[in-house]
Amino acid sequence: MTALAPYKAEFLRAALEGNILKFGSFELKSKRISPYFFNAGDFYRADLLEAIATAYARAISDAHRAGQLEFDVVFGPAYKGIPLATAATIRLGQLDPAAYGKSTCYSFDRKEAKDHGEGGNIVGAPLKGKRVLIVDDVITAGTAKREAIAKIEKEGGIVAGIVVALDRMEKLPSPDGDDSKPMPSAIGELRKEYNLPILAILTLDDIIEGVKGLASEENIKRTEEYRTKYKATD
Repeated sequence: MTALAPYKAEFLRAALEGNILKFGSFELKSKRISPYFFNAGDFYRADLLEAIATAYARAISDAHRAGQLEFDVVFGPAYKGIPLATAATIRLGQLDPAAYGKSTCYSFDRKEAKDHGEGGNIVGAPLKGKRVLIVDDVITAGTAKREAIAKIEKEGGIVAGIVVALDRMEKLPSPDGDDSKPMPSAIGELRKEYNLPILAILTLDDIIEGVKGLASEENIKRTEEYRTKYKATD
């Protein structure tokens, strides 16, 4: 795991030890049978939540310092994105209080608008006129991220980018069902459609390289074969 940045290696180690990254046989929404599965919803234990919060915060702050991300609000789409955005915001403030402690806020959306009390679709910091960074677990087809972008723009916010835990580097299914055809990934399509920076803490390449010596040779081989078969063109 020495090839990975230390925070990425620690994040991957936590995912393995917490059984969040699993190897086996898993049917995806696309009906493909994947030899690995990653579920960010399983970072529910205190130490695991700290690990993913730290990984998000480091990925975001590194991109910010490199000039790739400029943002005011961290936004978590309901439901998995809510604890991720909250934890990432807290950790950003802890890592660099001067840069993020008082200037960075968080928000999330409701699945259904509230028609009493303060009302509306958004909980947390107002989005109007703010640069908004979306934080979520993965991008599968891109539908949920397009919905989040539409909600943010409706509130008058400006989407500044997207950060996810994992980029599977996997091509979208072909419309005719022929998986042998070259196809882009969901992340690639979103980048082109919205011209946004989209970053991931880990990629499938990171996983394959990082688990050598930690996962069985058979599991690594099956995952490499899956990558070859389904790797996106972008």
